[in-house]
Amino acid sequence: MHTDTERCLRAVQSKDARFDGWFYTAVLTTGIYCRPSCPVVPPKPENMRFYPSAAAAQQAGFRACKRCRPDATPGSPQWDERADLVARAMRLIADGVVDREGVPGLAGRLGYSTRQIERQLLAELGAGPLALARAQRAQTARLLVETTAVPMADVAFAAGFTSIRTFNETVREVFALSPTALRERARPGAEAAAAPGTLTLRLPFRRPLNPDNLFGHLAATAVPGVEEWRDGAYRRTLSLPYGPGIVALSPRPEHIECRLTLTDLRDLAGAIARCRRMLDLDADPEAIDGLLREDAQLAPLVDKAPGRRVPRTADADEFAVRAVLGQQVSTAAARTHAGRLVVAHGEKIDDPGGGLTHLFPSATALAALDPESLAMPRTRRATLTGLIDALASGTLQLGIGSDREAARAQLAALPGIGPWTVEVVAMRALGDPDAFTPTDLGLRRAAAGLGLPATPAALIRHSAVWRPWRAYAVQYLWATDDHPINHLPTN
Repeated sequence: MHTDTERCLRAVQSKDARFDGWFYTAVLTTGIYCRPSCPVVPPKPENMRFYPSAAAAQQAGFRACKRCRPDATPGSPQWDERADLVARAMRLIADGVVDREGVPGLAGRLGYSTRQIERQLLAELGAGPLALARAQRAQTARLLVETTAVPMADVAFAAGFTSIRTFNETVREVFALSPTALRERARPGAEAAAAPGTLTLRLPFRRPLNPDNLFGHLAATAVPGVEEWRDGAYRRTLSLPYGPGIVALSPRPEHIECRLTLTDLRDLAGAIARCRRMLDLDADPEAIDGLLREDAQLAPLVDKAPGRRVPRTADADEFAVRAVLGQQVSTAAARTHAGRLVVAHGEKIDDPGGGLTHLFPSATALAALDPESLAMPRTRRATLTGLIDALASGTLQLGIGSDREAARAQLAALPGIGPWTVEVVAMRALGDPDAFTPTDLGLRRAAAGLGLPATPAALIRHSAVWRPWRAYAVQYLWATDDHPINHLPTN
């Protein structure tokens, strides 16, 4: 979008928050870059330059605006929507792959050479993977500096910097303030202290956001010991690269309150990225709802409760296992099956004051299970063990950087994995916004009640008008049922 100067100008002059994250405005006379909705008086058009990423603006010598904080905007919705190489790379960079494994590690996960990755990112985003990762490190550092009392040396390494000197230089360059001045500006009089066990953050989103089906689904399907709804928050354990973590997510009118307890602060950026994906916070509800409203049957549902998101997952492999456990059984039965696996094979954790007890077991841990111990039909046992073997061996790739169509084909090739399971995994684990489940009984019942075609083939034909947002149409249709997944828990 940054190449469409007239459209960018209109967005900046109208302070349109819908375009935050889509592009960044750099001002030649001040040397700063802003989000489109920055509250200051817009500069003259001839003094504006537009960049596709914060990293590109930083590389051009601009520093972040202290007023609108463009580095803290919701991410571009296109990285979730798209399934091409650039989008897959951006999801992996947000998860911290470049910091942990370098550019060769990123390229290896994507199946391309480092030169191809760098060329495509430069062409579209104006910055390579190292610059994009550096911009993310700067944002993570700012978050820790401004919202915690963690000592600066710990902030530097937690944010992914390899040295304190690089940390200081980057913060000065990007924010035009030293780390100490940045903290003093945000928290006057704050004193450094030992790293606390829990960080409280605010996760921004594009409005509107309807939390009912989002948190309702996560709470109603929660696996005992791994997830719970407590004191107005959805809580769950996280298996992170540097150790286990616990997150509590609470819906607020202007943001999602996020309380993270981490074993190692180096997992902060990756944990935030997983929480954002799980709650679908980078979605563009104006674009999604606008298209779905064009269908006369869906329009009343959208107008009644706009801003529905797709409840996703913090771990794709975990969700695939749970999807198979949930085949042809009730929500309660699926939770029971999953809970038994957790107790038998999950890693124990401590959760003072809460009810979380385990991490969900990895595919490697589940590979050791005895199929005869599973209280389910023999055919579904075979399906589950086949899935676990494929995940544990790496022949099935369901990570955030996976090729969605290749993953669909790999899933469909496994015995006992039908179209419903493939599409549910694509929707909630792979994050495909166009995933569609025409054979789902609840979906067909809702469609019939609205006067839409109720047979799978006819429903698929009609759903063409909802593309590329069919996964969101599913959420609106499911919401017509009075099931607990559609209601925000009250206790």
